[in-house]
Amino acid sequence: MAQHEHVEQTIAEAIDFTGVGLHSGVQVSMRLLPAPGGSGIVFRRTDLDNFEIAAIGRNVAKVSYATSLMRQGVLISTTEHLLSALIGMGVDNLIIEVDNLEVPILDGSALPYVEAFQQVGIRQQRRKREYIRILKPVEVREGNKFIGVYPGSGYAIDYTIDFPAPIGRQSASIDLAAETYGTFIAPARTFGYKVDEQRLRDMGLIRGASEENAIILGKNGPENGPLRFGDEYVRHKVLDLIGDLALAGHRIEGRVVAERAGHAMHTALVSRLMKDRAAWELARVPVEDEEPAQVRQAARLHRAVLQGA
Repeated sequence: MAQHEHVEQTIAEAIDFTGVGLHSGVQVSMRLLPAPGGSGIVFRRTDLDNFEIAAIGRNVAKVSYATSLMRQGVLISTTEHLLSALIGMGVDNLIIEVDNLEVPILDGSALPYVEAFQQVGIRQQRRKREYIRILKPVEVREGNKFIGVYPGSGYAIDYTIDFPAPIGRQSASIDLAAETYGTFIAPARTFGYKVDEQRLRDMGLIRGASEENAIILGKNGPENGPLRFGDEYVRHKVLDLIGDLALAGHRIEGRVVAERAGHAMHTALVSRLMKDRAAWELARVPVEDEEPAQVRQAARLHRAVLQGA
């Protein structure tokens, strides 16, 4: 990893999006604005006197079929795809202006964000980037569902899903340090079963869902194929995970293992991790870029010899 990647970044100029909210079905206008170093990711409800909600763990609201943030009763919903793109593409500081309660779903993936970032450019800032370096395991279990984070270099993710047919069991392993996000993760779309549609709509969910923004699964497979990847379903869960773990406030340095997890467990892991201060530290250089201990020791001895000469 090149040294310049250890500084914070923002987008080079403003980006506008319009679309529909996946669950609310409302039309939304959203504008992404460059932000100063050290400011992090902040949502701004332009329809509510520019009320601001920081994308951090303590603002996580109800989590079921999407990840929502809330502060003082003000909500911003379905944040995970945008937050995933920001972590995946190395954007640390951003103001997100939204004129309604939900981030637009766009095509159901993070690819529109990645393409927009590439089009306007990503600008380096003077402030050094901080990483959440995992020092000891932190785990969350619930029946046959599991998620844990462990020490390690880079940002490695091992995710296994097990859904009813026609998905079944799928697994994916990636390392974000290998700069794979834009190609292998961002294009993966959200998905749902046709048989669940009416039940979810009765719950006030997926009112904006369509064949343009989600994979619709019938008994025999996608009704609006083809898939972008053979394992698009698990890749989308990795996309969601990256976005949900962004609520820790920094990119994680370590290894995440998830089995049948989802938004609720992802954010539960963030909460447990933030509460256990012995489990992590803020580090300015990823461990893979640090010199091995024996090299540092040899350099110290060499300096000592020179100083004594």
